[in-house]
Amino acid sequence: MTVAVNRFPHLLALAASLLTATALAGGANAQDEGLVVYNAQHESLGREWIDAFTKETGIKVTMRQGSDMQFANQIVQEGDASPADIFLTENSPAMALVDGAGLFAPVEKETLDQVPEQYRPADGMWTGIAARTTVFVYDKTKLSEDKLPKSLLDLADPAWKGRWGAAPAGADFQAIVASLLQLKGEDATKAWLKGLKDNATPYKGNSVAMKAVNSGEVEGAVIYHYYWFGDQAKTGENSKNVGLHYFKNQDPGAFVSVSGGGVLKSTQHMKEAQAFLKFVTGKAGQAILKDGTSYEYAIGKDAPSNDKLTPLADLNAPKVEASTLDSKKVVELMTAAGLI
Repeated sequence: MTVAVNRFPHLLALAASLLTATALAGGANAQDEGLVVYNAQHESLGREWIDAFTKETGIKVTMRQGSDMQFANQIVQEGDASPADIFLTENSPAMALVDGAGLFAPVEKETLDQVPEQYRPADGMWTGIAARTTVFVYDKTKLSEDKLPKSLLDLADPAWKGRWGAAPAGADFQAIVASLLQLKGEDATKAWLKGLKDNATPYKGNSVAMKAVNSGEVEGAVIYHYYWFGDQAKTGENSKNVGLHYFKNQDPGAFVSVSGGGVLKSTQHMKEAQAFLKFVTGKAGQAILKDGTSYEYAIGKDAPSNDKLTPLADLNAPKVEASTLDSKKVVELMTAAGLI
């Protein structure tokens, strides 16, 4: 049976009002999000930056939490339709992936001028916002300083079989491998990855690897520095037996990984998004790194880091071009080595 819709004008009116209300609610929700940040940095640090920026400017920011390569690949898939305005990472390979896809807007000069050249790419499409260094954490009850590896490459030696650990599946460790690839080439990287596969115990995350060292499960592990400092600042229960070894000497194991920030060129809030990036790299944003609990390095010009950290200048890190670290090649090599 066919019913003439004009016989039920009240139903048409009701339907129209419901559709209008739904559309308005959707629009309001989208508007209420303000700036959308895809945050692959630690959630607590991302929240500190956002809260301080909103307090200073009144601009609302919505944070969506994820991981480096998860968000990088998502942004590439979303393209110009991405709802994100800003992308923040822990390591630079994810930034390089998005930059290579041509999805970043140029960072404003005033913002770039706040960051030394070694912590941002030459093309100015994103910038460093923080940094972390590779360290070898070791069981102080089992290893004396004279028994520590002189180089990251030493850990591939059969003498280290079963004695150390790492978290190879994570973006943190893959950034370390990417720097090794850039510094030493593909053949040396393949050889080291074979040694990693043969010698190391895999763990799910840097903090888990450090706990394994602390408990005596392995003698050492390759992680980033701030896991140790963060635990020491709390109870120290997961690091009481753990010492820090800095490779220095421009060794691949002294790699300093740059965390990045960029503005998506598809943003509908360009002025506000650029302001956010300027804030993070400026005095107030970098002070959060110094005074907060992230224990990551501040990299802004003349921006001091937490007093407990070994100064960046004293790490004697190798020179690595952060904007060209090759995440795709690293995944290919690590997959071939049976590590991921």
